[in-house]
Amino acid sequence: MNCLNQSLSSFLNNRWLVFVAAMWIQSCAGIGYLFGSISPKIKSSLNYNQRQVARLGVAKDLGDSVGFLAGTLSEILPLWAALLIGAIQNFVGYGWVWLVVTGRSPVLPLWAMCVLIFIGTNGETYFNTVSLVSCVQNFPKSRGPVVGILKGFAGLGGAILTQIYAVMHSPDHASLIFMVAVGPTMVVIALMFIVRPVGGHKQIRSSDGFSFSIIYGVCLVLASYLMGVMLVEDLVDLSHTVITIFTVILFVILLIPIVIPVTLHFYREPRSSAEEALLPEADKQGPSISEDDAHEIIFSEVEDEKPREVDLLPALERQKRIAQLQSKLAQAAAEGAVRIKKRRPHRGEDFTLKEALIKADLWLIFFSLMLGSGSGLTVIDNLGQMSQSLGYDNTHVFVSMISIWNFLGRVGGGYFSEKIVRDYAYPRPVAMAAAQVIMAVGHFLFAMGWPGAMYLGTLLVGLGYGSHWAIVPAAASELFGLKKFGALYNFLTLANPAGSLVFSGLIASSIYDREAEKQAGHRSEGIISSFSRFVFLDDPLKCEGAVCFFVTSLIMSGLCIVAVVLSMILVHRTKPVYAHLYGRSRG
Repeated sequence: MNCLNQSLSSFLNNRWLVFVAAMWIQSCAGIGYLFGSISPKIKSSLNYNQRQVARLGVAKDLGDSVGFLAGTLSEILPLWAALLIGAIQNFVGYGWVWLVVTGRSPVLPLWAMCVLIFIGTNGETYFNTVSLVSCVQNFPKSRGPVVGILKGFAGLGGAILTQIYAVMHSPDHASLIFMVAVGPTMVVIALMFIVRPVGGHKQIRSSDGFSFSIIYGVCLVLASYLMGVMLVEDLVDLSHTVITIFTVILFVILLIPIVIPVTLHFYREPRSSAEEALLPEADKQGPSISEDDAHEIIFSEVEDEKPREVDLLPALERQKRIAQLQSKLAQAAAEGAVRIKKRRPHRGEDFTLKEALIKADLWLIFFSLMLGSGSGLTVIDNLGQMSQSLGYDNTHVFVSMISIWNFLGRVGGGYFSEKIVRDYAYPRPVAMAAAQVIMAVGHFLFAMGWPGAMYLGTLLVGLGYGSHWAIVPAAASELFGLKKFGALYNFLTLANPAGSLVFSGLIASSIYDREAEKQAGHRSEGIISSFSRFVFLDDPLKCEGAVCFFVTSLIMSGLCIVAVVLSMILVHRTKPVYAHLYGRSRG
């Protein structure tokens, strides 16, 4: 019995089990991407116009991006408690929205609906924070693949939930809101005690590369399968039995990764002493100094004490000499012979949020992300109205498609940006610039409204948008360190709602309603009156044709080009940092 308990404990502490459970939780952390599917139902049930729907969209984006509370509570509370809080928020927020939309609860004012949408979507930030913190600590040498895969599954959540909704076969589209409230809550509560740090630095295996290859393969199969299923369901009138079979196969694919921790548990590899001590324990004998003090020695005193000729030595010899000097200085500081002095960190070192806020690099990332990711989020939020205006009835198909492309963009963005920095020691933000070029083309196709352009535009914008969220976290950790990574990451995520507020809340909704008024025979309004309609209630309007989003899409295409310029400026500024971080590994 004791042996069984030890075996079970060992399995539950397997970092690959944690990673797979985090993938499943992250697949529920993308419910915000379903807003394009549920917004038409909210709009029709509550008699909203497009500006009012846009305000709900901004509330959703704020809830999805404001993660300071989630980050703070994750440091104070056990991680399972943080997940539970997120699950409760998701259930209460979207559950109440479902009650209002179905008439089971009194109709609330628009501001109250915005609060409910914010609360429900904000639960995602707890799922994201706990999953990323746990897995990055469990896989300290594989941050790129881990972040890309986890963020990718968050992007795929919309397609997965949409397929499950198709099995429900409910004529009432409000059932999708109910599923959003209940489904993720059940999954998170079931897995909340598994996802946590488990000492991953002592579980390094030579099989890690093969295991990640399996995960990447599952990602590609899952995305391809969902894309094929969505297209078949859109083009062919399938029976409910066939749709059920498709959904069962989807669950089987999602369960395949559990084979990895099971296999590793029963077929263990012998560990070398080097693997066991990848992150050595602190020496418990003799005097010691704090981690922060040691950090300051590495980045401050060494620069003052090292001889000039050290910089002229070959890279490996230089690192060896610097390591020796660090050891001597640490011992001297522990004995009180050296007074540690602080200085402002340089790029590539650990920054606090306050220190990073005065750096131009952070603001270049922020505004580039706001223009690129913000424009992509505007498409996601308005995809239902965009497809309806072009005459498509099944708007959920495009929502599912952009969720899949978003997923592949995140996985691919993390993979290819890692190849760029590892193989060429070139700044990672160049991958973000490439993603923004792709998005500019996608927005242009939306503007033209050509036959089939909706499908191709969804592909390009989804890939480009998803890439941002694999590239930006990794680039921020490289430029500003990991010590305060949570605060830095949550600050950068504010670029998403900021871009959505400008693009969707003001530009897209105003132009849409103005074109709808023209088609309805109403006189055009001035810009001041148009802006005021974003604040006050009005009758619902419907626009038809490519003209509805023509100007908006052209504006967003142009601003994506501006984002490319900002990203390339960042590339130019950070070349020495990446040459220092990755040049040695190439040599």
